Amino acid sequence: MKLSILAAMTLLVSANALADDCGNASNQMEMNTCAAKQLKEADTKLNETYGTAMKRAPEATKTLLKTAQQKWIALRDADCALISSGTEGGSIQPMINSQCLTDKTVERTAWLESLLNCEEGDLSCPLPPAR
Repeated sequence: MKLSILAAMTLLVSANALADDCGNASNQMEMNTCAAKQLKEADTKLNETYGTAMKRAPEATKTLLKTAQQKWIALRDADCALISSGTEGGSIQPMINSQCLTDKTVERTAWLESLLNCEEGDLSCPLPPAR
């Protein structure tokens, strides 16, 4: 029993080490791990950008921004579930899903960043300029 636990832990550690060199991923497990790592990085950036937007938003806008973000997350997840459904049950499905989530997350981050960098006097921008 201890040997199987040790073997499983070794595989997990080696998968993470291999994922650090994503350009050389050579099997599906490594590619899945790399895609998940890229998603985590994109999600971290999104959360930072969203946090900045929430800090800058006027009180009345914060509720709207929070609602919009929650609905966007639901839409993103549903879209990516649809996109990856063609590979249901296959070893590539986690990679396809992670890549989709990453792409949509990067797009959302760019959109939120655009709200943080509106031109002075842009009435379509819900966030005030940085001070």
